[in-house]
Amino acid sequence: MDGSEMTEGGENIQPSSLSIVGIAVSGDRNSKYIVRWALDKFVPEGNVFFKLIHVRERITGVPTPMGSLIPISQVREDVVAAYRKEMEWQASEMLVPYKKMCAYRKVQVEVALAESDDVANAIAEEVAESAISNLVLGAPSRGMFKRKQKGLSLKISACTPRFCTVYAVSKGKLSSLRASDPAVSKGKLSSLRTPDSESVGSIKDDNSDTCSISSSSSYTSSLQTGTDRSSVGSYSHFRSPPLTVQRFQALTNINKTLLRTKTNSNDTIHSRCQSRDLGSFVADNQSWTSDQVSTSDVVTDYSSESQATINLEIEKLRIELRHVKGMYAMAQSETMDASRKINDLTKRRFEEALRLKEINSMEEKAKVFATKEKEKYESAMREADYMKECVEREVSLRREAEMKAMHGAKENEKLEHALVGPVLYQKFSWDEIVTATSSFSEDHKIGMGAYGNVYKCSFHHTTAAVKVLHSIENHQTKQFQQELEILSKIRHPHLLLLLGACPDHSSLVYEYMENGSLEDRLLQKNGTPPIPWFERFRIAWEIASTLVFLHSSKPKPIIHRDLKPANILLDHNLVSKIGDVGLATMLKSDPSTSSIYNNTGPVGTLSYIDPEYQRTGIISPQSDVYAFGMVILQLLTAKPARAITHLVETAVNDKNLTDILDPKAGLWPMEETRQLAELGLSCAELRRIDRPDLKEQVVPLLERLKLVAYAAKNSASAVHCLPPNHFICPILKDVMNEPCVAADGYTYDRKAIETWLEENDNSPVTNVSLPNKNVMPNYTPLSAIMEWKSREQ
Repeated sequence: MDGSEMTEGGENIQPSSLSIVGIAVSGDRNSKYIVRWALDKFVPEGNVFFKLIHVRERITGVPTPMGSLIPISQVREDVVAAYRKEMEWQASEMLVPYKKMCAYRKVQVEVALAESDDVANAIAEEVAESAISNLVLGAPSRGMFKRKQKGLSLKISACTPRFCTVYAVSKGKLSSLRASDPAVSKGKLSSLRTPDSESVGSIKDDNSDTCSISSSSSYTSSLQTGTDRSSVGSYSHFRSPPLTVQRFQALTNINKTLLRTKTNSNDTIHSRCQSRDLGSFVADNQSWTSDQVSTSDVVTDYSSESQATINLEIEKLRIELRHVKGMYAMAQSETMDASRKINDLTKRRFEEALRLKEINSMEEKAKVFATKEKEKYESAMREADYMKECVEREVSLRREAEMKAMHGAKENEKLEHALVGPVLYQKFSWDEIVTATSSFSEDHKIGMGAYGNVYKCSFHHTTAAVKVLHSIENHQTKQFQQELEILSKIRHPHLLLLLGACPDHSSLVYEYMENGSLEDRLLQKNGTPPIPWFERFRIAWEIASTLVFLHSSKPKPIIHRDLKPANILLDHNLVSKIGDVGLATMLKSDPSTSSIYNNTGPVGTLSYIDPEYQRTGIISPQSDVYAFGMVILQLLTAKPARAITHLVETAVNDKNLTDILDPKAGLWPMEETRQLAELGLSCAELRRIDRPDLKEQVVPLLERLKLVAYAAKNSASAVHCLPPNHFICPILKDVMNEPCVAADGYTYDRKAIETWLEENDNSPVTNVSLPNKNVMPNYTPLSAIMEWKSREQ
């Protein structure tokens, strides 16, 4: 950069027409005051160009998490490049607020980042290269004076070329000023050399005392434009001329000559010097830059100049001596600081060496431990394979026993059917239930609800769950009869299967769900693993499809009324099934009421009850839609239901949905997750009329999300997996080719169920007599099975 710019027409804009202002920014608290002062100072002048200068230390090593520094020669090149890029990014980010301040004032700004161990020389090089006419930097405050900061400020001022005016700012106020040299600005740049901050250099200039007069007038003008008079002392410290051996000898000879002059003459000269203006004295001191004065020239000048000029030279020499002493003291202090730093670094290096030795020792121990653990793992794998073989043999024997028991049960069922007529469920005796639960042992208890306790047990080598209602004396309770009536008449793959009941003691026998309730899995009770997000998408679709099935039941629609994660159970493949339909009700099919039933009072769980149903006691299928919306929001967040709608709605509106999602579910796909969150919020609307239709709007969207979940699940699993449980035919124990639904509500392979119905009249699963032998195609699992088979090929 040579100090000029090109316009659109190709003409050069000279530096005189465009003032370049450099601002040295370190990123500390004083930096914003420096930038603000520079904007207030130079923007009103017009036609300015700002350049933010930031110098950072050279990267000699890469830090470790333990606080040590590894030399870059011992680190891989890609790590060094990444660390260097990170440092550059941090420096750029640090300068963003200052660039915004300039942009707000509509000022052109450019950033100059430099990497150097010598901040002063780096800034001076940037000033010389960019022809910066004004440099603004920070100065230490008086209240918190630091020698190191003051030394750096002085060093930068001393190194900066003389054609540049240096402003030192502290807390938004001008602290000191080093004016530019007009002679250098007029074209004598080539004769300047940036002085070294550690030694006394020389600046060659052939200007006479006339330059001193012009510098004095320039400095006086700068004071009149806003510079504080208090900065004169600091300015003299910045602009003291460099001292050379020849100059020192020459001025010493002048001093000796003056001692031999007459006393009265000296008094007259000194009185004149004391009456001179302080600004003129500083300006003369500032303009005197010649370092090649000889003794003969001084004697000749003495004969032609007045005694006042000689005394002024002596005063300048004294100022230079004080400046050299100050610089020497500063250098000595910096040397002591450097020595202390070297000692500290040596000590830290020794500590890091000891720490590295300990780490190497721990690494060796870890390798030995890992080897032992690997041997234990291999031994455990061999033992597991052996146990697997034993389990497979046991399962085979158990299956044979179950077939025999099923055959015997079928014969007994035929006899019972011939004697007492058909029953809709299998009856268990109270003694069987007591024996299966070990007299209702606490070890068998797996759940406890408001209406009864649930125990894990086994009937005919089949694991089941028994719910025993509390009111044993009054066994004809409303909840028992309602659940027994509904579950004994309908079947659905995602509705909990009723295996049988003991009406005499209000006990219901269900299929056993290995993974417990959805609420326990979301809250990860008993240390259960979290549910991945793609499984949660599928569970939402399964619950919605089951609700559609219940609401479409003939001749009367069925409303669950207590849908919540605690009543949604998961089997070993995380397939969901809705249970606890004791509070469900069958709506009266009255066209005038639009499938709305007027109940005596709201029942269910408070956070999941439809607000309109809670207020008016009027229930409809939309009441289940509200509870389903709450379940969707809990699937996304794994948080309690209280105030969850407000939490999710706020996150969606603020576009920070990621902050409330359950992080244990994995990496959520944000677009599909946002659609599911909006669907949950629409289902949980306070007014029934604002909620979407379950069959026409909710299920189609969930089917699309389910396909996304299947794709994500297949891409995440690189190994062959077993087919889902609902793909298996209960008769063939293999994947179905043509799924069909029988009269018992279960899905079978067409050929297998038709062969079974040719010889049997009862259900292959429940062993209950079938009302008819009709079968209907089930296209939903057929599509899923075909998709699964295409992925497995």
